Amino acid sequence: MEKRKISNLNIETSLLGFGCMRFPMKDGKIEEQEATKMLDLAFERGVNYFDTAYVYHDGQSEIFTGKVLDRYPRDSYFLATKLPVWEVHKPEDVERLLDEQLSKLNKDYIDFYLLHALNGERWKQLEELGVYEICEEMRKKGKIKYIGFSFHDEYEAFETIIKAKDWDFCQIQLNYMDTHIQAGLKGYKLAESLGIPMVIMEPIKGGNLAALPEEVEAIFKEKRPDDSVASWALRWVASLPNIMTVLSGMSNMEQVEDNIKTFANFEEMDVAENDIVKKVADTIRSRVANGCTACRYCMPCPAGVDIPNNFRIWNQYHMYMNKGGLGWMWNNEIDEKSKAHNCIKCGACEKACPQKIAIREDLQKLEAEITEALEG
Repeated sequence: MEKRKISNLNIETSLLGFGCMRFPMKDGKIEEQEATKMLDLAFERGVNYFDTAYVYHDGQSEIFTGKVLDRYPRDSYFLATKLPVWEVHKPEDVERLLDEQLSKLNKDYIDFYLLHALNGERWKQLEELGVYEICEEMRKKGKIKYIGFSFHDEYEAFETIIKAKDWDFCQIQLNYMDTHIQAGLKGYKLAESLGIPMVIMEPIKGGNLAALPEEVEAIFKEKRPDDSVASWALRWVASLPNIMTVLSGMSNMEQVEDNIKTFANFEEMDVAENDIVKKVADTIRSRVANGCTACRYCMPCPAGVDIPNNFRIWNQYHMYMNKGGLGWMWNNEIDEKSKAHNCIKCGACEKACPQKIAIREDLQKLEAEITEALEG
């Protein structure tokens, strides 16, 4: 298993980290027998970084992950979990929540403790409460070793947060399709310049980069016919030198085995392979159903339709043809009254659209196509 030496922390972490947020499920609960086998195989093959959180699997991930890891020497792995910062309303909440997590994990200390899902607004609140300084006190008490944060906001907020404190590490979303989203590659380069190692989440973009449309997948297969599509996404981000660990939320044994194969004999991407990845990314982007740029000049819609959000979901589906992802977005990222079928065909939106999109026609198309995809 490929390891990365983290000089500022004087440790070595496995380049592949096990994200404990997508275990196999049965009857609404973690399927413990299968999930245990998955964690065991990962550990046996050299994975030593296990990442969970207070909220994963409705609070069950910490309990289950801690129980499985109890079977191994405590100094043989690194355990990461996250402070649910939205539950912190007063300074004493920090130690209370940390103690609850230590109890659930059945551990005396946590190796990597992250302030979970920071954005600019949350960070202001945490600074006012002195949360980072309280974490430093918890470090002195031996309850945590390394302090970091995970991030979901725009680059400007990332720059503010990462420069505010002497962080041991940080965690961002990054993959070859999202290089300019959230912190992005610009945030990666900033962390690298500051000497702060990074943990990467969503390297496969929630599974979208694990199973691509056939004509897109063929571009990868021509170069490395025996490698999975997912391995390209993992290798792309893992080839960046300031990456400490790449997290993968593995859901079945096949994914564990494939990821281990990728990192057991890890090969950094060369120039030619990076060019192939760029070609794939460009090809995926070219598959959009229409040219909506989400400028929102078409809004507000008199009928309440969220036109840009409908088109975003439709375009995402065309790019990746991921029915599972489509179902999630259609059921969770747009409410019923904002969906395309509420269009009254007044045409006000088309008069305002700088892209000259046939909005009324496209709303009708997307409603029919999404309905067919989800019912088929």
